[in-house]
Order: sequence, then structure tokens, then C-alpha cells
Amino acid sequence: MIEIGDIDTCSIVIFGGTGDLATRMLLPSLYYLDRDGYLPARLRVIGAARHPMDDDAYRQTAYAKLREYIPDSEYDDAAWMRFADKLEYLPVDANKAEDFQALAKHLRITRQCELICYLSTAPKLYGMICRNLKKAGLVLPKTRVVLEKPIGHDLKSSRTINDAVSAIFAESNIFRIDHYLGKETVQNILALRFGNSIFEPLWNRANVDHVQITVAESVGAGGRWSYYNESGALRDMLQNHMLQLLTLIAMEPPREFDPDAVRNEKVKVLRSLRELKGRDVRDNAVRGQYAAGEVGGEPAPGYLQEEDAGADSRTETFVALRTYIDNWRWAGVPFYLRTGKRLAHRYSEVLIQFRQVPFSIFASSGVQPEKAGLQPNKLVIRLQPEENIKLLMMNKVPGLRQDGIELREVPLNLSLTEEFKRTRRRFAYERLFLDIIRHDTTLFVRRDEVEAAWSWADGILDTWKRSSSKPEPYAAGSWGPSSAFALIGGLGHTWHE
Repeated sequence: MIEIGDIDTCSIVIFGGTGDLATRMLLPSLYYLDRDGYLPARLRVIGAARHPMDDDAYRQTAYAKLREYIPDSEYDDAAWMRFADKLEYLPVDANKAEDFQALAKHLRITRQCELICYLSTAPKLYGMICRNLKKAGLVLPKTRVVLEKPIGHDLKSSRTINDAVSAIFAESNIFRIDHYLGKETVQNILALRFGNSIFEPLWNRANVDHVQITVAESVGAGGRWSYYNESGALRDMLQNHMLQLLTLIAMEPPREFDPDAVRNEKVKVLRSLRELKGRDVRDNAVRGQYAAGEVGGEPAPGYLQEEDAGADSRTETFVALRTYIDNWRWAGVPFYLRTGKRLAHRYSEVLIQFRQVPFSIFASSGVQPEKAGLQPNKLVIRLQPEENIKLLMMNKVPGLRQDGIELREVPLNLSLTEEFKRTRRRFAYERLFLDIIRHDTTLFVRRDEVEAAWSWADGILDTWKRSSSKPEPYAAGSWGPSSAFALIGGLGHTWHE
């Protein structure tokens, strides 16, 4: 693993450097890192896109977006001027080999230089870009390539893309981004599990009743409609982000915090996921599509009313499913995954509900049953919008009751926002950029992870494709189709909201 201080020269080329992701997330992340002294002193950042533009125009574009997306309190004029000096621009068409020759001449890199090629483009261009990099002599021992999701839309297309990239780059030099893995609270799942002795002994089928993972969005497809209509909620969110969360919750302890040790355990979880195909999909999965409704007190159109969609789109904007991990630790424990757009409000969380106590000593104390009844303990890991970890426990209500003990569920709160209120919440891409520069692949997705996730998701997608039924409508601003509540209620559970 490389230390930042050991790096003399490093160049980051962002293909798609004028796009939304680059200007909204990548460049602001690099600005923060440079401002705080985390980047190599001689770093160069080259934006590459088809549009003709010079360095000054690119800097002006980057500056405008920076002021739009970061608070005034975080902007420092001297830091911006220093970062702007690192910014350059070069017109590059992914399909023109001569543009890559010009890029190579512009970079003037040697075998000792660190070169990072960040592909913030359509995945169909990944193979072409990699081939042209090689033709231009830019694939050297210290050249890394970064791939943004989605890597394919099914297992077959994923393999095609991975084959094209792997023909040029070694697996150790391929960094597949899932930005959820750069979030502080997601990384904190590992710290919570493996840095504290109280949880791991309970983290199994003997003590856990069920697990819920929810990623709820209040926005609709919006400006991403054309992409989203080809993707849908399962491909866009569940197949990648949510399965990554599931692997962190369910994985066995790795022998060390080492890239391959961690990712080996994650792959084992994905390969242990129970397949959902045919009738199993009907019994264990719900898909929905939002209709007109109201979100945050404002009217919201239905999915089919956006972008002149017409009435034929069967794209799901909501998915809820129940699955199982067939191994010794988790056999018989249901895992519920739920995601959707135009839901009541935005939040992402993981809920681990522990089993009920086997016998209540308070039931015969004379207290009314509803006041004496015990609730199972719950561990709630909230990822966004606020970051906190909450353990719900039963507690005696203070007072001088003569007829027994009244119990109430009380949270033990660890608010990461409050505990670290003087620490700025960093963009996920800041952590990931540092790891790319340091050549640390721990928080990146290995090829076998991607393919194991697609292999599992394809069973559901293929069943839906063959089905004549449409997604179940739900009102914008609600919590999804009624079938989602029946799905979890079938085993006596309820969604945590």
C-alpha cells in the first residue's frame, strides 16, 4: 500500500470531466482533500471530454459548481487558487485513438508516475477507453482505472464489460466504485461489529430474529428518467448498494482488515444468498411504481406522467423482498430489503431486530398487558440523512406504581453527528479518492462480487420480464404498495419507519 507522502508525481484524468458526477462530486471532493493537505503536492487533475474547452474555461466551470455545491463556510479562496493551478483540460473523444495520443503527449508520464484514469462515462465506453489508453502507451505498472456503476445491466453484459477492461488492466489495478462504501456510517458497521465485544457473540441466528435494510428516497426519477426507465429500482439501488450493505452486516470476521480478506468474506455471503426464481419471486418480492400523490406537502406527478412516458412502462420504482442467507450463521433468519422513489421521506438504515425474551416475568405483576409487554431489542444503524446508531432497550418507567412495573422502550443513542459535530462530514468520494491514490482496494468491489450480485439479481429480473403483470401502483408520498406490508407481515414483522 502506498503512503501519500511517498508519491512524487500523480495525475488523475477524469473522462467525462464536464459531466454531472465530475462537477458535483469528484472535483469538490478533490478540492476538499487538497485544501486539507491530503493530496500529493505535484498532483495534476485533467478533465477530459468531447467538448472543446481550454484550461481557464474548465477552471471557471469547476469554480461555479464548487460554489454551488459546498457551503460558503467551507470555501477558502487561497485553497481554491492552489487547487485551480492543478486543474487542466483536454478534449478527448473516447472513440478517437488520436485523442489519446494527444493525451499521452500532454501527460508525459513515465513508469514511475502514478496515473489514475477515472471513467465517469457511460459503461459502454469502458472497453474502448481502456484499449485506447493501451494504444497510447498509458497503461503502465502504476496506472489504475476507476469504474463507476452500473457495470452492466445483467450478468452477461457485466461480464462483457469486465472482460474488456480486464484484457488491459490487472484486477489489482481496477477500482470499481460503489460510493456507499465510502460513507462513514457504512464503514462504521465494520467497527461496530468487529471493534466491540458485546455485539459479535449475538450476531447470529440464535439471537437475531430478522434484519431490515431500507433505502427510501422522496424524489422521483426526475432528470434521470431516461436512464432510470432502462434500469429500475432493483438494478439502480438494490443489486449494488443494498447488497453491499447486506454483505457487511452478514459477513464472517475477516482475518485482518486487508482488501482480499474483507472481500473474500463478502463474496461468501453473496454466494450463500438463496436464489429467487419463478414462484419464489412471486412469494418473496414486490415491485411497485409510483402514481400521483403528495410529497412534503407538494403535489407530485406519477411516474408515467413524467417525460411523456405513456402507459406502457413497466419499470419498477419500488422493490421490497425477503431473502435468506443459507449458511450456519444465518440459516432461517429473514433479510428484508426495501427501496423506492417518491416515498414519504428520505432515509437509509439497517435494522437488526433481536429475538424476544423467552419468558416475561412481568406479565403476572398486575400491570395491564400492553404496559407490561416486552418489545424485542433493536439495533438501528441510520446512514442518512443524519448518522446515528441506536439500541432500543426495555426500561422501567419511573414512578411509585403499586400494581407492578411498567416498561417502556428507551433508546441508547450514539449520534455520530453530535459526537463528532466539530468534524466535517466528508463526501464518500474523498475517502475513495485517497484509497485509489494509496492503491488500497478494500472499499472497492471485486469482479467476483459484481458477478455474484448480478447472478442473484438476474433470477428476479428474468421472472419479472416473463411475467404479464405490471408493477403495483402506490401513491407518491406513501410507503409503497400494500403488498410490501403483507410481505413482511406474513411472518409477523413490521417495517421500521
